[in-house]
This record gives sequence, C-alpha cells and structure tokens, in this order.
Amino acid sequence: MKLTLRSDIEIFQELHSEWNSLLKRSIANRIFSTWEWQSIWWSAYHPGQLWVLTVRDEDNTLVAIAPWFIENHSEHGRVIRPIGCVDVTDYLDMIVANEHVEIVMREIAQFLNANKSEFDWVNLCNIPEKSPTLSFLPAYLSELGLVVQLTQQDVCPIIHLPSSWDRYFELLDKKQRHELRRKLRRIDGASEKVEWYIVNENHNLSEEIKKFIHLMASSQAEKAKFLTDSQNLDFFNSLVPAALHNNWLQLSFLTIDNVAAASYLNFVYGNSVLVYNSGLLPDQYGHLSPGIILLAYNIKFAIQSGYEFFDFLRGDETYKYRMGAQDSKVFMLTASETH
Repeated sequence: MKLTLRSDIEIFQELHSEWNSLLKRSIANRIFSTWEWQSIWWSAYHPGQLWVLTVRDEDNTLVAIAPWFIENHSEHGRVIRPIGCVDVTDYLDMIVANEHVEIVMREIAQFLNANKSEFDWVNLCNIPEKSPTLSFLPAYLSELGLVVQLTQQDVCPIIHLPSSWDRYFELLDKKQRHELRRKLRRIDGASEKVEWYIVNENHNLSEEIKKFIHLMASSQAEKAKFLTDSQNLDFFNSLVPAALHNNWLQLSFLTIDNVAAASYLNFVYGNSVLVYNSGLLPDQYGHLSPGIILLAYNIKFAIQSGYEFFDFLRGDETYKYRMGAQDSKVFMLTASETH
C-alpha cells in the first residue's frame, strides 16, 4: 500500500475520474461523499488547509481516500476534520474499497501517529453507525497511544419503505394514520387548485432554485439567517445543478392556486430518498397543511418508484417520527495525545 498526503486543490481534478468509482466499491457510498459534493463544498467554504490522504495498492489502483482538511480552532488548535463537516452534510466517512478496509484503517492510523506534529486534534463527524471506521480506527489509534473518544452525535430518522402506499399507513400509529388520511381527504376536496411537481430538465432551474430559497427563508427565522451567508448560497447554487445533472435531484413543489406553498429539496441516491431541506409559506394555506401533504406525496412517490429508504437525515424533529421514521445513529470520533 502506498499512502500519499496532498494539500493542493489540484487533487480534486486529478482524482475526478477515480473518485466515484472507488466510492461505489465502498460502504461509504452516499451522495455526501461523491466527488461532486466534496469538491463543491470545498469550493464554497475552504475553511482551512486541505489534507487529503490517498491510498493505492501495488497495481496503483486507488483503494482509499480520506478527504480531510486542517482547521485552526480557538480551543483545540489544529483540527483534522472531514470535508463537509458539519452543518450542510449529514453522513461522512473515509472512502475505502470494501476488500481493503482493515489494512487501510491500520495504515491511516499509523500515518496519523507518525505525523502528530502536524495537528492537535482529530474530529471526524457524522460517521454512520454501520461504518467500519467505527469498528477499526478507534482500536488502531488507541494501540498507538492516542486518546480516542467515540460519542453519538445525532440521529437520522429513516422510514423503511413498504411495498405499497396502503401498507405505508400500517407504519403509523392509529392517531397519525387518522390525521394523515384526514389531511389527504381535505386537500382532495379543497376548493383551491392544488398541484405538485418535481423539477426536471424542462424547468428553468435557476428560477426553481430561487423559488425554493424564498420558501426556505420564509419557513423559519433560523433558515433565513443561514441563507444570508453568501457561502451557503454559493453552495446551494452550485450543488443543485450538479445534482440535477447526475439525476440525484428531487426538488418538488406544491402549488395552491398557482402559488408555490411548500417545497422539498430531496436527493435520490442508490436505494434512498434523502430529505435534505424544505420550505413553506407558514402564514398562508395553513388549513391545507401543504408541508405535510407534499411530504406525503413524496413518500408515496418513493414507494411507487421502488426506493427502499426515505431518510430524513440528521435531526430528531417530531414530524419525522409521526411519518413513521425510526432512528439510525451517527457518531463523532475524536483523537488526540491527551484528553
């Protein structure tokens, strides 16, 4: 195995043709670890010095990428963090070919131990509960004398989708089943004109993004504040077209009398629909529950399209559980020479 450290931005372009191919051979195969997501995030935020580790086998085949950077932190000093951590990315992990996980984890642990002078703290966030990183890396780092802590960081509620829309209602408790059916009947009988659609290549994407950002900002003061940051807007405006280009985008709108009342920015990747963000006009059309209705339409569409999981991503908001989701966990791995 040959491990190489790169700190120049050219590494993204050099790995472009290999990155996603390796990702598909790893358990980390999620949209957040794609070349597109990682390179767009770095272009928008670039909060420190790139610190990307690559591992190649004896045939020079790429078998691992640890897409990291070093950030200067007021409390912890020089901190190794994964590209994407933490606010706008929900799952993160090292990208390691499945057949090389154990040996690569040991190589990376030994590299970190040998280069302790380059950093003060390792902080790897958003690691999914089934990741082999959690199984191997803490033990290898501990063997080398580093102090390792593994803590649950958050939950990602997920609906394991049934085979039909009718069977979906069996996932809900009696009260929520009744409430959702009542809201669906009400929207079907509404005097207003109610329609919904998913953005595709026939739409003006820039106008649809503006429409979504308006709804997102209208829905919560916290989201409105988030969108005042030009880096966040740059990230959104670059990511959404890239997702559409790769057939990963599911941006949907519910319109009432031709006015966009609710929207969901989802991604579709592998066997999952990922609920990334949403927007709503909170003071209009409340009697029709447009947010819940559009969410129900999205779940029904996911079932009909044959997806296995409807993933609400990080956060334990009550509505996710009312819609039938169950928790999965994400973890944070930290390591340093001292506590």
